[in-house]
Amino acid sequence: MPTAIAADAGMNAVTERRLLGLLGLGVRGRGAVVGVERVRDAAKRGTLVVAVVAPDASRHSIDKVVPLLEARRVPIMVGPSAMALGHAVGKESTAVVGVVDRSLAAGVLALRGASSEGDTGPARAR
Repeated sequence: MPTAIAADAGMNAVTERRLLGLLGLGVRGRGAVVGVERVRDAAKRGTLVVAVVAPDASRHSIDKVVPLLEARRVPIMVGPSAMALGHAVGKESTAVVGVVDRSLAAGVLALRGASSEGDTGPARAR
């Protein structure tokens, strides 16, 4: 049965920019993996904490990764376009980025909550 990914209409530009920044930082710090095969490998090893999937990724890519993520109960976040995801992690485009670092994953998941509530992120200490 094919798996569909619905676009997250609630992600505003500020939240998207923060998400892309976190993912880029994660890839540079080896806290995230890029691409369908590397995300699948991390999920099979049990090291994947959260996955960010591009809503415009090809049906083939989505069908390869999403059922495994669902079976492993890995949270799936619908992110920005494949081109935007790719540019954030140093590629032309990518269908999925997986976060393996728990602290980074907490930040990514907090952004998902912020985008659905209309919040711009955690309050800064004064």
